[in-house]
Amino acid sequence: MSVEVTHNPAAQRFEARLDGQLSVADYELRDGIMHMTHTGVPPALRGRGIAALLVQAALDHARAHGLKVHPLCSYVRSYMERHPETQVLWAR
Repeated sequence: MSVEVTHNPAAQRFEARLDGQLSVADYELRDGIMHMTHTGVPPALRGRGIAALLVQAALDHARAHGLKVHPLCSYVRSYMERHPETQVLWAR
């Protein structure tokens, strides 16, 4: 399975389309902090690692642009806790 994640800055989210369905990782950018607010994957697509791909793309973007990340979304928080290399991005 190949999933392409794209950044949609106008909508403030990262997106992935698979089987005609949209998965998203939403954020709000304020004062150099990417507030990750929601990660959503349709039920039919869950369990394929799409949420992880979306979050990783968001964190890669934050790193590349010198942003910190505030994981308001429980999935993003859990992802960052499981991946110690992301700790430097955490806005505490």
